Parts: sequence; structure tokens; C-alpha cells
Amino acid sequence: MIIKPKVRGFVCVTAHPTGCAAHIQQQIDYIKAKGPIKGGPKNVLVIGASTGFGLASRITAAFGSGAATLGVFFERPSEEGRPATPGWYNTIAVTNAARAAGIYAQNLNGDAFSGEIKQQALAIIARDMGPIDLVVYSLASPRRTHPKTGVIHKSVLKPLGAPYTNQTVDTDKGIVSSITIEPATETEAADTISVMGGEDWEMWMQALSDAKLLAPGATSIAYSYIGPTHTWPIYKDGTIGRAKIDLERAARAIDAQLKSHGGGRAFISVNKALVSQASSAIPVVPLYISILYKVMKAKGTHEGCIEQMQRLFSTQLYNGNSPKFDSEGRVRVDDWEMRPEIQDAVSVIWPKVATENLVELTDITGYRSEFLRMFGFGLPGIDYETEVEPHVPMA
Repeated sequence: MIIKPKVRGFVCVTAHPTGCAAHIQQQIDYIKAKGPIKGGPKNVLVIGASTGFGLASRITAAFGSGAATLGVFFERPSEEGRPATPGWYNTIAVTNAARAAGIYAQNLNGDAFSGEIKQQALAIIARDMGPIDLVVYSLASPRRTHPKTGVIHKSVLKPLGAPYTNQTVDTDKGIVSSITIEPATETEAADTISVMGGEDWEMWMQALSDAKLLAPGATSIAYSYIGPTHTWPIYKDGTIGRAKIDLERAARAIDAQLKSHGGGRAFISVNKALVSQASSAIPVVPLYISILYKVMKAKGTHEGCIEQMQRLFSTQLYNGNSPKFDSEGRVRVDDWEMRPEIQDAVSVIWPKVATENLVELTDITGYRSEFLRMFGFGLPGIDYETEVEPHVPMA
């Protein structure tokens, strides 16, 4: 079938298998061109491995350090006549490339919050890999069924305490408008913490520890975002920000546990604002990203997921380097984004943006292009008028 992008709101409901594979190969080529990461991980578990920073972490570990990887994710497989979600195709491409290079790669598709998937992961690690020396926790989900209580928690993207009004952009239609978001209830805030906070990360680490599948000196890292004051009411100071506070609490607890058992470490890496399925769903943030891309590309400091993870691994985690922490004990690879000259330029542009000048003042064109690339569209060298087989089984 001929597969075209079909965008509904902040999600594309189709994905192109050949395009996704090409996008993965671009990232692999980037990591290879950067050269080996010395002293890198050998056995890596990536929880949330099929898109975004988790996917980029897996590629960096595998092709920068030759690491064996187990990727855990929750994607819709392809069917006859129906494309899969992009993470399905991404994972197949990474797995095929790794195995062709003689690098171990295994996958587990299911609910990472569940006890069942954790046990399946432990069995694979014990059978095939041996102790894990790097655990990447990069899970993004709108809901979580608690493995102990069975209660379904749903996350919300809302401010706390008072309504929040600001301008946002419909990235598909290119319309800039004002939006008011009502504050979350305490129940909604608590549910968001349950979904996006640190409890599940702790459960994964405890399960690995109990099974004696953590290598001495193991590292565990989770990803977060802080962002500029423009987005704080809906992000840092909103429900998602409260969940991130709990994630940092978990990081401290896991860090203490790892240090007492073999001298390991756990911490949060605060990463750059990037186009992702998660960020596209947050009001106001896509407009900020469109402006940010315009400014950072002009300065020559723009990075995507793969560039961010290569810099994190090569300058903070390995190559003989140690993490450089901020006052809260977090690693900051959002440092280029948060430079005063970058944020000052964003602040100058922000109040001027309207529907009429959106293309001129922002990089909405680049935003759209990057959004579609996540789904395998717009990659060079791909004939999108040619029929492709959407049903690609996982190896």
C-alpha cells in the first residue's frame, strides 16, 4: 500500500516502515561518525526504548559502545493492510542493524508498569545478558495500571492552583491563538504523579536488585525537562512538574541504594526541548519549541535527540568523564537551550508571534518536518509514492 501521513491533532496515525528505518540509520551513522565511547556500558536495559530519548540512548549505547541492549516498550504491531506505530518500525530497524553488526539486541513489547513485563525482562537478562550496568528510564505514558492495586491512573497536563492563559499554536493548521487551561484537582495531580513520577522506576531497580542482576557500579538515569518561564505554569509548576519532583525523589533514593551496593549511581538528566509525541500534546510548548529552533539553528547550537544523547554519554557518563551536577544534583544537557542569550532571543520573539507571521518569526516549518520524520515521512531518498508492505513482524 502507499502510506501517506495522516495527522490528527498532535499525533500522526500512520507510519512509514521504510522511512522509519532510514531515520534510524541516520542516527546510527551519526553515532558511528562520532567514534567509540570509551568505557561505555556493556549491558543496557532501556525502559521506554522505541522513540525519543530512550531510542536515542539505545542507539548510542549499542553503536557507540557495542553494548548489548534490551528494549522495553509498548507499541501497536503492524497488521495486514495496517501500519504499526513508528516505535515498532524503529525497534525493528535498530534490532536488525545491531544484530548485523554482531551486537546483541532483544525486545519486550508490553506494559512496562506491570509486574509481568518486569519478570519477563529479568528472565531475558538472566538468560542472555548478565548483570546490567546501565538502566535508562525513559517512559512516557498517559496512563498507568498500578501493579499492586490494579487502580488505573491517568495523567493530565494542567496548571495547579489557578487557570493559565497563554498563546499556543495549532502546528497542523498554523493558527496561533490564546488558550486557557483550568487547574487540576488534587486527585488529578496525584494521578499524574503515579503515572509520571518515580515509583515505577524504583520498582524496576528493586526488581533488578532482588534478582541480583545489577552490576557493581551500575548507573541508572531518568530524563526530565525544566524549560523556560514561558512554559512553567503548564510544565514545571503544573501537574507534570510535580511528577518530576517525585522523579527526583526517586533518583535520590535509587542513588543511595546503588551507592551502598557496589558504588553505583542514579540521577536525572535534564534534556533539551525537542519535538516528540509527548511534547506535541502539551499546550504552549510547541510554540516555544518552534521559536527555540529558530534561535538555536541561527546560533548553530541546535541538537536533536541523538545529538543530545551522544553528548550526554560522551561528556558526562563515559570517556573518562564524571557527571557535572547542578545545585539539585541533576545533569544538565539543556545547558545550550538555557543560555541567557538564547532565552533572551526567545523572549523577544514570543509576544510578537501571530498567525500571520508564524512562518517568518518561528521555525514552524522545521517543527512540522521533525514531527513527520518521527513517523518515517520526509526522509531523503525515500519514494513515498511507491507501495510498501506495512506488515513487518518483529524479529
